[in-house]
Amino acid sequence: MTDQAPAEPTGRIVLLTTSHRVAPGVLSWPAWQTLHAADRVLCADPDHPQLPYLREAGVEVAYAAPDAQELVEACAGGRTVVVLPGGEGDRRLTDGLARLAGSGRVAMPDLELLPGSYDLPGARLLDLVQVMDRVRRECPWTSRQTHRGLAKYAIEEAYELVEAIEAGDREEMREELGDVLLQVVFHARIAEEGGGQDGEEPFSIDDVAGGLVEKLIRRHPHVFGDAQALTPEDVNAHWQRTKADEKQRESVTDGIPLGQPGLALAAKLAGRARAGSVPVELPRGEGVGYELLALAARAEEDGIDPETALRAAARVYRDAIRVAEGVGAGE
Repeated sequence: MTDQAPAEPTGRIVLLTTSHRVAPGVLSWPAWQTLHAADRVLCADPDHPQLPYLREAGVEVAYAAPDAQELVEACAGGRTVVVLPGGEGDRRLTDGLARLAGSGRVAMPDLELLPGSYDLPGARLLDLVQVMDRVRRECPWTSRQTHRGLAKYAIEEAYELVEAIEAGDREEMREELGDVLLQVVFHARIAEEGGGQDGEEPFSIDDVAGGLVEKLIRRHPHVFGDAQALTPEDVNAHWQRTKADEKQRESVTDGIPLGQPGLALAAKLAGRARAGSVPVELPRGEGVGYELLALAARAEEDGIDPETALRAAARVYRDAIRVAEGVGAGE
């Protein structure tokens, strides 16, 4: 009986992926360990953003774009080869490795996909900012827009979002949230250029986000500080107290936009007066306006949003009209 020679080690192929949304050079510890221990590190793209940082860390990188067969041969003798994917060759390489493995004619190295960096929650917002920057520069329509010219779209998109929420359509809601977010990013991009009016001080989307972060932390001392809030009412009290300190308003009516829908405006005024314990009665007069004011105030006191309630009733009315027309409700 003849002793068989031990099989030669087949080695290991590591495809090291990185996210373009994470700063180059910020890699996971397993990625750095693998890079330093590898027999060869290959990269087909001489402009790969990670290369300067790998060189600085003492990792030698060879510029090569091997096909699947060449890569398998490079692992002969148990060697570990790390490949930094990048560009159109990635699919060609992975498809080639899959074909070799499926052929059964080649002793395949171990194949590992190693994420060197991960997208954090919110990472796609970075893509949104980059896309908005380019569209603002290159699109003939977008490049000419101003804050005032876009104002109507913010209102329209907000209404469409509310409609999607009230209809319970989650797919539509996701899309409408994106449209509302577009308005935020669009206005911030315009403001970054100086506001486009009267040489105003510019600000960016980072300033917008940073201000919001600071506000949320400041108005949630029960989360980020030592304050106590055990009920939603406690939280609201914290919020209103902090907001009052920030705004230093002379009247409880300060800051209420008069351009909002009438029922919402009436409810907001009544709510502010009630919360501020302002001893004023509803004005009495003739006409439907005063009746609507009283109804809005009563709804607000009962915890009902009169705008939402009226829209719900209006949808029922709309469906009744369509049924009477023979069209069918909700179509």
